[in-house]
Amino acid sequence: MKPPPFKYLAPDSLEQALELMAQYGGEAKPLAGGQSLIPAMNFRVAQPAVLVDLNRITGLEYIKTAEDGSLAMGAMTRQRDLEFDPQVAERVPLLHECMPHVAHPQIRNRGTLGGSLAHADPAAELPVVAVAASARIRAQGSRGERWIEAEQFFQGMFTTALEPGELLVEVVFPPAEPGIGWSFLEVSRRRGDYAMLGIAASLSLNAQGVCSAARLVFMNAGDGPIEARQAAAGLSGQQPGPEAFEQAAAAAQQEIDPLGNVHATVAYQRHLATVLTRRALAIAAERARGNGNLPAAGAA
Repeated sequence: MKPPPFKYLAPDSLEQALELMAQYGGEAKPLAGGQSLIPAMNFRVAQPAVLVDLNRITGLEYIKTAEDGSLAMGAMTRQRDLEFDPQVAERVPLLHECMPHVAHPQIRNRGTLGGSLAHADPAAELPVVAVAASARIRAQGSRGERWIEAEQFFQGMFTTALEPGELLVEVVFPPAEPGIGWSFLEVSRRRGDYAMLGIAASLSLNAQGVCSAARLVFMNAGDGPIEARQAAAGLSGQQPGPEAFEQAAAAAQQEIDPLGNVHATVAYQRHLATVLTRRALAIAAERARGNGNLPAAGAA
């Protein structure tokens, strides 16, 4: 299969790239890792008239720890670097845990953080983790820059808050706080396949070991990252355990809106949501106890 004709441009600087994006507007698509865009073009699902290749631009591939402990990452940072960088493992463990689930090593060698987020595939891991970890996204256009919260960035299937001419240039993750636990789980037919359903979960415990906050964000459960807010809110003030997790799981599977596919019916996706929610919360609670130096479940 071959893509339709397109104009290829490879700017040497971010300023040039932004000028080209502004010049061509909605006809242009930025090319980062190309692991999603190029196959879509070959299938003619995407048919941009202009490709603006970002790979010659220096300064967009980095992982830096800020003074406040947050982790800033350039849009062109390769997914393989996210997988192995010790800063990610220490400061954003949820992101570190999800990375081996992203496709295959060959894909992660070329795929980028910014490319995956801007593509906004409902079945992709990184958008779900960005929402669950409260990431902030910096968008830049020819007229300036702005910050967008991850939960507001994803606006539907393959649709984001980026305006024509804007580029995603940086993603900032706040540091994991004491007393918070996390978990990322997904179910796929084979390793590296798109997940039939997945979840990114976080759970915070106070000094008494009671849940003070939680987030449950689902992958491939709707037209983007789907956050089960009511289910998470129901955990607040509860002692973490099987009963609380079962209630949250039952509530969560009512908040998602899976579309079903050739590999999983809607009913099966809801079943997976229930099972994965229970498991993810149990893992997150155990990690939260360890991070907060709290007594283990059932301890006197």
